[in-house]
Amino acid sequence: MPEKVRVRFLVNGKTHEMETCAMTRLLDILREDLRLTGVKEGCGEGECGACSVLIDGDLVNSCLVPALQIDGASVTTIEGLGASGRLDRVQTAFLEYGGAQCGICTPGMILAAVNLLERIPAPDEDQIREGLAGNLCRCTGYGRIVEAVKSAGIEPKKS
Repeated sequence: MPEKVRVRFLVNGKTHEMETCAMTRLLDILREDLRLTGVKEGCGEGECGACSVLIDGDLVNSCLVPALQIDGASVTTIEGLGASGRLDRVQTAFLEYGGAQCGICTPGMILAAVNLLERIPAPDEDQIREGLAGNLCRCTGYGRIVEAVKSAGIEPKKS
């Protein structure tokens, strides 16, 4: 029988503590144990980005993260964006620009965009495409997604 470990971590600002198998995927903890179904399983191999979340501010594929690695960490899912029932600026931009179609990639794509905009507040198109490269979309052709991310960025100061 697999060895159980006790892990304590934050998800969207709320503390959770549980006993689980050390190699249980974060994806399964989020979806099955915590019922945060915004995180999606696409490929299960870390190739598509549908399961992307932020751990301590870093973008990761939750299907590749074992429970043992989240002890003491802070996890942000799509459900953790925005405040007081309002969408954050990236979520709003995705709606305004039609960056979401079927919705499978959308949560991971939005979290990748949030991560990019925290690092590069006013990215150009090449930087956006590179920042979203680990997230696959089969519906949009990426044009509307790129426009949404660009619009959510901070306008560069004019000199």
